Amino acid sequence: MRVVTTAQPRQDLDVQPTPLALLLLGREADPKSERGVECPGDLPSPSDPGLVERARAAKEKLGDKVFVLGHHYQRDEVIQFADVTGDSFKLARDAAARPDAEYIVFCGVHFMAESADILTTDDQKVVLPDLAAGCSMADMATAEQVAECWDVLTDAGVAGQVVPVSYMNSSADIKAFTGKHGGTICTSSNAERALEWAFEQGEKVLFLPDQHLGRNTAVRDMGMSLEDCVVYNPHKPNGGLTADQLRAAKMILWRGHCSVHGRFSLESVEDVRARIPDVNVLVHPECKHEVVAAADYVGSTEHIIKTLEAAPAGSKWAIGTELNLVRRLANRFAAEDKEIVFLDKTVCFCSTMNRIDLPHLVWALESLADGKVVNRIEVDKETEDFAKLALERMLALP
Repeated sequence: MRVVTTAQPRQDLDVQPTPLALLLLGREADPKSERGVECPGDLPSPSDPGLVERARAAKEKLGDKVFVLGHHYQRDEVIQFADVTGDSFKLARDAAARPDAEYIVFCGVHFMAESADILTTDDQKVVLPDLAAGCSMADMATAEQVAECWDVLTDAGVAGQVVPVSYMNSSADIKAFTGKHGGTICTSSNAERALEWAFEQGEKVLFLPDQHLGRNTAVRDMGMSLEDCVVYNPHKPNGGLTADQLRAAKMILWRGHCSVHGRFSLESVEDVRARIPDVNVLVHPECKHEVVAAADYVGSTEHIIKTLEAAPAGSKWAIGTELNLVRRLANRFAAEDKEIVFLDKTVCFCSTMNRIDLPHLVWALESLADGKVVNRIEVDKETEDFAKLALERMLALP
C-alpha cells in the first residue's frame, strides 16, 4: 500500500540496513535528529514571478477538472492557488464534496492526501506535489509497531477492554487498524466526544499517535488524572510498561508528538507574558500538557482562527501553532489593531509541510494539464475499507 507513482518499481535488495536507514524507515529513534524539529532561520523569498504565471496558466487550462486543497500551514506562495483552505479533515471532506473534479491536488502532507483518497470516488485521482511531504507525528506509529502493541495488550489480558482512538494525523494503515479493532478517528476539535464514545464501548483507550492531544483531552477536558495515563513507547520491550500498569491505566498513550507543537515550552509562555503585558496565550492541544495548562485558551487550528476573528480590537495574542498560519493571521488582523505574535522566539515552520513549494505545485499542475498524472496517492481497497469504517464512526458522533 501507500503510493502509486511514475517511478520504476523498487527492486528488493539483499542488504543489511544501516542504522541511518532504520531511522529513516521509522524503526529506530533518535530524538536529536528527528525530522521536523530543527529548522532555524527563515524561509527563502517566494519563487520567481514566472512560476506564478505558469501555475495560473496550468490551473486555468485544467478548469473544473482540478480542485486544489491548501492546508493552513502552507506557504503563502502556494496557498494563493488553493480553491479551499482548512485543516486536514475539513479539506478531505471538501474534496469528497467535489465528485466532478477529476484531479484533487492536495497541498498538505501524505496522510492528508491518503484521507482525501479514502473519502473521494474511485474515479478521482489525488496528487501530492512532493512525495517527501510527510508528517513526523504520523511516522511515529507504523502498522507493524501498532500490531505489536496490540499483542502486548493481549498478553496483559486487557485487549478486550481497549478501544483504539486514532488522531486524524495518522497514516491510512493506522486508520485501518483502528477501524478493524472497533475504534474511531478524531480531530483536535472532536477528541473529547470521540473519547466519550470510546469509553462507552470499553474501559480503556489506546490513543494514537499523539500523546499530548490524548493526555490534554483526558485530563484537561474530561477530568481524568495524569496517573490515569501511561505512555507506550514502541521502541522499548512491551512498550516500556508492565502488565499491571496496563491494567491500571485508562488512557494508553502512544509515544508520538508533533515536532512543531512539541517545541513550545512553559518557558515560552512565561517569557511572552513578561514581554507583552495583558497578552492572551492561545495554543493548539498538540502542545505539551504544561503548556496547555499555562495557556489562556486552547483549541484546534479552526478554533484558533475563529477566536482571533472574534477578538476585540487592540487585544494581544501569542499563538502556539505553526508559523505560516500565525504570520498570515497577524497580517490579516493588523488592520483591526490586533497584535498577534508567535509564542516561541525561535522561527520554526513545519519543515515537511513546507516541502510543497511553488516549483513542485507548478510541476504537478502542468503535468496534469498535459494529461500526465504524477505523484498519485492511492490507498489499497482493504485498507481503504477499514479506514473508512473508522472515519464513518467519527462522522456518526453526535
